[in-house]
Amino acid sequence: MARSGGEGVILVTGATGQQGGAVARALLAQRRKVRALTRRPDGEAAQALAQLGAEIVRGDLNDPDSLKRAVQGVWGVFAVQNTWEAGVEAEEAQGKRIAEIAKRGGVQHFVYTSVGSANRKTGIPHFDNKWRVEETVRALGFPSHVIIRPVFFMENFLSPWFRPGIEQGKLQMSLMPPTVLQMIAVQDIGKYGALAFEQPGELNRREIDIAGDFEQVPIDVVRGFSEDYALMLEWFDRVGYNVDIRGLAQQYGIKPTTLAGWAARAAW
Repeated sequence: MARSGGEGVILVTGATGQQGGAVARALLAQRRKVRALTRRPDGEAAQALAQLGAEIVRGDLNDPDSLKRAVQGVWGVFAVQNTWEAGVEAEEAQGKRIAEIAKRGGVQHFVYTSVGSANRKTGIPHFDNKWRVEETVRALGFPSHVIIRPVFFMENFLSPWFRPGIEQGKLQMSLMPPTVLQMIAVQDIGKYGALAFEQPGELNRREIDIAGDFEQVPIDVVRGFSEDYALMLEWFDRVGYNVDIRGLAQQYGIKPTTLAGWAARAAW
């Protein structure tokens, strides 16, 4: 299928992480010009992207000068930050920083990955800070921008928060038994990220909540390692995501990965 998007270089932040890596790989599979931003250019993940054809550049979301260098000559930017690594306040600053530097650097198309329901005043710190980054992106007036809002990652089950219990045959999570939790596989985020660069005109100013599956998750242990995370779980029980998964697939043509399908392929 012919692309309607720009043919210039696309800078992907967090390129060696989950979302950034998925988007970078999806773009490279389409033979797009990808500039992958990473703090560790010599790392295994960065070198794997280089073998796929990415240009690897050293950069840090906390280092404005490195970001100014990274956006030089770039047509598009995919921006993602990590709350759990940076903290809520620092993540917000990172998100605003890359958006502002991209605008000053002449970037034409900006894609920001936020979080599902960021627009719904959840009271969850790492949801609300992403809404404030969204507000910055909208106010900057890029020629075109797209905001993607993924829900809970299936990949979270591979993390130390869940994997020990799963290895003992238990899915441990502090949610009430009837709670429906929408989820998405990171590879699907990559597909939506690539689509946002394929169709910058058609998707301009769109804010797209994305999900791929849902599960009823039994409660087994009480959370306690993070107040922010606890607030999110309480909001899941009380309100929850509201993605129209069937309608989403019909509108954008991306078949959602099911939890069962993801689990069958996961690197347990």
